[in-house]
Amino acid sequence: MFEHIGTVLEGAPAERESTPVRRQSRARGRCEGVFWRGTNRQDVRKILLAARRYELAGRQPGSRNGPLGGVALEIMELFANLVDFRTGRLEPSIDTLMLKLRRSRDAIVRALKSLRVHGFIDWLRRYEPTGNEGRGPQVKQASNAYRMSLPDRARQLLGRWGATPPPPEDHAQAAAERAAAMAAHRASLDIGARTLFDIGDNPLGQALARLGKAINQRESARQTESQSGSITYREE
Repeated sequence: MFEHIGTVLEGAPAERESTPVRRQSRARGRCEGVFWRGTNRQDVRKILLAARRYELAGRQPGSRNGPLGGVALEIMELFANLVDFRTGRLEPSIDTLMLKLRRSRDAIVRALKSLRVHGFIDWLRRYEPTGNEGRGPQVKQASNAYRMSLPDRARQLLGRWGATPPPPEDHAQAAAERAAAMAAHRASLDIGARTLFDIGDNPLGQALARLGKAINQRESARQTESQSGSITYREE
């Protein structure tokens, strides 16, 4: 009997191992397209400056750190050097941050959470295949996908640096001159050419141009007939 029970147990499926992936994790390579955004060096520097001013503005008298902390500012500076400006790609692992900054895992994790709470970064948890065959977890936790942001309350600390610079005066002058030249050129055209200028040299524009010319010819002929009929002759 015991041998029979042992045989049954050996044939039973093993208890399924739990997958070591955190909640709300998404597949790496499939979720970043709508998350990452292209940026440029100027915008990244603006975020860094805002983070430093935000840290100073929120620091209480006698306190060593402000709302972000020194490690958080170090992470932001490292992110600024790692981000791909063209795609916005930013995905360092915790181990990479620990190695580059020489900080403990706990310090890195706490700083990342602080940056996220205050709106300077956001992230997506991700997983990827393990490559295992057979039993065992088939996926594992991957590094987060990060995105740098500039919260409104920090933008206000930038003053004029946080606003979009106005166009130079010569730009406005050049735009006005171009608009005046275009208006003068349009006014010099006949109705057919003006129609093509406004609508475009396409089937619709060509049809409207022919219609305009026909209407002009009809009006011109009508005015000629009217002038001819109004001529009176005086007898000598």
